[in-house]
Amino acid sequence: MKTYSAEEKLSERIKELACLYEVTNILNHDEYSVFEVLKNIATILKEAWRFTDRVVVEIRYHDFNYFTSQTLENTVFLKEDLIIDNQLSGEIKVHYPASDYIESDFLVDEIKLLRKVSYEIGVFLEKKESKVKVALFKKSAERVDRLSILGEITAGIAHELNTPLGNILGFAELIKQQNSDPQIERDITKIINAAIYSREIVKNLMFFSCEMPQNKTVLLVKPIILRALALLGPNFSKGNLDYKVTFADDEIKAQIDDIQLTQVLFNIVLNAIHVSPANSVIEIAVYATATDFVIEIKDNGPGIQSDIKDKIFDPFFTTKPIGEGTGLGLSVVHGIIKSHRGDIEALDNSPKGTNFKIKLPLK
Repeated sequence: MKTYSAEEKLSERIKELACLYEVTNILNHDEYSVFEVLKNIATILKEAWRFTDRVVVEIRYHDFNYFTSQTLENTVFLKEDLIIDNQLSGEIKVHYPASDYIESDFLVDEIKLLRKVSYEIGVFLEKKESKVKVALFKKSAERVDRLSILGEITAGIAHELNTPLGNILGFAELIKQQNSDPQIERDITKIINAAIYSREIVKNLMFFSCEMPQNKTVLLVKPIILRALALLGPNFSKGNLDYKVTFADDEIKAQIDDIQLTQVLFNIVLNAIHVSPANSVIEIAVYATATDFVIEIKDNGPGIQSDIKDKIFDPFFTTKPIGEGTGLGLSVVHGIIKSHRGDIEALDNSPKGTNFKIKLPLK
């Protein structure tokens, strides 16, 4: 153990007080990023220790890990945890090489200093994280407000359009039955197809605005998925595509609305068919965890660009040409899954394409 005089004690005390002042000064300035703050504090701490030229300060915060100089193989060290929201989020270590120092070479005042600095950093990081959480909550609340208003508007539009569309479709079908003119036949067919397309938009609007009634019952998942894929058989044939579906367990049961789950499958699989190259295979995998069942739908298309990934579930956002997509398909999917208290994410498939991963609670 290395001894020190009264003058050295005073000098060390001055260094410690200067360290606390500088640390407080850095923590009170907002122009630095969190990582810049931690790096600066590590440098300041290094100067506060008795054997400055031999000490290495390490700060770890989540995935961030910083050393004031190269790491040492074998050390003696002081350590204080960084506690944020009553959770361990990192630590501060002050190292000496074990070949030249022992634990008793750390001064009592240095131990107190490290404890004080770690506490101040913890308070600072907790405030920063709270600000981020508040900002995210505010953004989420604003989005919910906008979607609520949009939902009310779309519900009104859907109700207003339902009756005239029904009349157009009904009278067009009647004219088609009584007609014998080929030109009129072609024109009426266009009217019927346009009315059917418009009715599909109305249905999606009603799903989006939560106007479609929900009936959750405990059902086997496998038959619902197989039935949906069977109904999409012509779409697969038209695109010269195939699908492969695997079930980890044939007896998975969940409390779901089978019509809405079918709508989810339709919307995602039709998108996969739209982007998949001919002669490729769309893979569907179904499995369960202790609390949820998971559906993964993988295609081999071009994938989703990173700059639009956070927009694909937004209402009316589409990359399809005008007249081919409404931009409601994935927002309807998102709404149905959230109403089931589930989750959906778009992941990259390997080697290319997209993997939509849907997670829904079993109950």
